[in-house]
Amino acid sequence: MQLLRLSYRVPLDAFYRFNADDGWAIASHIALSTLMSLFPFLILCTALAGFLGSKDLADEVANILLEAWPTQVATPIAAEIHNVLTTARGDLLTIGALLAVYFSSSGIESLRIGLNRAYSTGETRHWYWLRLESIAYVVIGAVGMLALAFLIVLAPLAFLTALRYLPALEPLWPMLNVFRYAVTAGVLIIALFIAHKWLPAGNRRLLDILPGIGVTLMLWLIAGKLFGDYLAQFAKNYVSTYAGLASVMVALVFLYMIASIFIYGGELNATIMELRKERRRRKSGPV
Repeated sequence: MQLLRLSYRVPLDAFYRFNADDGWAIASHIALSTLMSLFPFLILCTALAGFLGSKDLADEVANILLEAWPTQVATPIAAEIHNVLTTARGDLLTIGALLAVYFSSSGIESLRIGLNRAYSTGETRHWYWLRLESIAYVVIGAVGMLALAFLIVLAPLAFLTALRYLPALEPLWPMLNVFRYAVTAGVLIIALFIAHKWLPAGNRRLLDILPGIGVTLMLWLIAGKLFGDYLAQFAKNYVSTYAGLASVMVALVFLYMIASIFIYGGELNATIMELRKERRRRKSGPV
């Protein structure tokens, strides 16, 4: 009976915390910051890919990032991303890459603000260290995404080579698509783990952040499916209302939902952590 009561009380308390901590306002900040950081991040990936001698890898990075988005949201954004990545920039790309690193880090900072509010932790680190940390996350993320893109591009070639010696592997060819989705899921899980573990101030155990990560992934899947179905039926409403800005508004609304769920995951973790502390205090008794 107590377990049943907690099963609805904890999510409800987390929602109350979400409202009290201005979760909706912070989610809008994260959504806008993410959209503004996406293109600079991909410009950085283009610069790194060009340095490595394969600019096509940047396109593959964009595909990985948009793999988990509903098709109705990802398609118009992907077209704009392709235009950005294929535009010749010459010598300015080096300066653009440096600026892209800084502007992309603003997206990381918005996540930090949201999680600090969710976990009720006061930031004691200097702002410039936080910015340098965010820049490091951006650079590491760009290099990591390019490495994953390289593996995805290389996988079909490696499989075709293996088929020459082991023709019996041919029925496994469709599994390459599964590999793409597995890579996307892995990127999401690792990103959520890093965000909850190290972005906000304070220390949290793996056990403390797992519930929020699991609920976030589940709600992301549900929200993505529902929003995709909604757009399939009512996409014309956005076009008639926002005209040429329809694709941007669709992306913003989608990112707003995703950001709200992300913050709620932090609030859920914080609620469970508070509940555990309360139980420990009751067991220890009065001092």
